[in-house]
Amino acid sequence: MAIARFKDLCVDAADPLVLGRFWAAVLDVELQPLDDGDTKLVGRSEAHTIWLNKVPEPKTVKNRVHLDIYTTALAELERLGATFVADDDAWPWTVMADPDGGEFCAFPRDEPPRDRLHGLVVDSADPVARARWWAEVYGAKLDTHDDRDGGWATLEDVPGMPILTMDFNAVPEPKAAKNRVHWDVTTDDVQALVDAGATVLRTPDDEVKWHVLADPEGNEFCAFS
Repeated sequence: MAIARFKDLCVDAADPLVLGRFWAAVLDVELQPLDDGDTKLVGRSEAHTIWLNKVPEPKTVKNRVHLDIYTTALAELERLGATFVADDDAWPWTVMADPDGGEFCAFPRDEPPRDRLHGLVVDSADPVARARWWAEVYGAKLDTHDDRDGGWATLEDVPGMPILTMDFNAVPEPKAAKNRVHWDVTTDDVQALVDAGATVLRTPDDEVKWHVLADPEGNEFCAFS
């Protein structure tokens, strides 16, 4: 039985307004600067919301969570401020970086769909185990694959999530820093998440009204009751 539902995405940024302008243009959503210095991207539903949060620490390692997006042209992304990172003839995507250095994968399409953001990708030591954990948390469909080194796994039909897939990809390097991209969930039972294997990193206080948790591989997420 599902114990949580996807709520929205959050992205750490050195300059939320600069990064927000980039992603608003890339995803074709509305930009809303906030009084506290953060920035909010507003789509056609609450679940399409992306929060750009100002943080003091710089990006030092490859993002362990990244976005997959559709685009009309790589040149358009570069015009908006993206930089090329890597590609390969065997890949249907190109790895780019946003103005904050955050990696993302761009899939060119002559006619991109309305929702330009189509994938949320999580690097994992054990992608199948991590995907299975989140599938049980969400009550989502799980599809596993073993045709890559270490395998990979995909969640589909995640309750509340407007993104088509949540993908878990095998990588050799361990998690070395706080994720600069994370997701929020809603739940009626935070303790059920803890009982399932989540770790409590922070409880509600005068500054935050939600629980900060981590999944069994250390991926941070926020749980709103």
